[in-house]
Amino acid sequence: LRMLQVKLIVTGDDFGYCPRRNQGIVDCFLAGAISNVSLLVNGSAAADAAKLARRYNIPIGLHANLSEGSPVCEVLKTNSSLLNQDGFFHGKMGFRTALSKGLLNMSEVKQELKAQVELFHELTGHLPPHMDGHQHVHVLPEVRHVFAEVLEEYGIKYTRVPIEPGLHNCDWIPPSLMDFYLGVEEDSFNTVDVFTKHGIRWPDIYIGLSTMGRSMSVSSICSAIDAAILELTAKASQSRTVTIELMVHPGYPSVPPVGGCGEGPDDFSQSWERLHELQTLIKPELQSHYKSRNIHLCSFKDL
Repeated sequence: LRMLQVKLIVTGDDFGYCPRRNQGIVDCFLAGAISNVSLLVNGSAAADAAKLARRYNIPIGLHANLSEGSPVCEVLKTNSSLLNQDGFFHGKMGFRTALSKGLLNMSEVKQELKAQVELFHELTGHLPPHMDGHQHVHVLPEVRHVFAEVLEEYGIKYTRVPIEPGLHNCDWIPPSLMDFYLGVEEDSFNTVDVFTKHGIRWPDIYIGLSTMGRSMSVSSICSAIDAAILELTAKASQSRTVTIELMVHPGYPSVPPVGGCGEGPDDFSQSWERLHELQTLIKPELQSHYKSRNIHLCSFKDL
């Protein structure tokens, strides 16, 4: 493995969710522990996040959100298939249920995705170099086609395809969560051809499900990276460079009522696991592992 150069994008998701999440992400970036962020434009602290990214020169892309909180498209805020009876998005599982019942209007999905790209542009002054989906909605059936069209229309080159090598061997993941992850994986396999057809690219390796929250440790990250690289190089006479995206969710836990995307912060965001990720990512042992493996942190524009 020594000859191999590895480009690692460590992406802090949910930038803009709340001031405490923003602060944790910035602290991680300044510590050299993450190299990229993904912005929720409907997050309650999105404008502040965009300012911080500009101030600290943090590479930033779009975390497209169709499942949590409120839409940003004015027309869809009052009457649309994307909303539940309380007037908010259907939720992580609710969105999937509504989709499987054929209740979601794909032209409204497209409208909202475009509105989020436009708002991102307004907040940051540029188009997102990469765009992925909050709670992995972008790889779902039907949505994947619309998502790919929007990326192609705006010339957004990069996305995330959450197929994680070795996921099946992670016996520490609780069964209910594993079921969700395996669903995400299956949807991702079915998305590859769609994204490819639209000329969209993504890193060689994705990691992040097996290392989320309490599952994150220096050794869980290191062994996930090492195993994935081994598997990849065994499969292909790989070129000298391997690209990896590691998805992370560091932050200081949200304190209600502040935060969220319109309906207050969720449990995930209030949990101690955000701080646990932050503290793990800034550990010097992790940085020295990167050095020993010729792993260079970068962002999508460095690919």
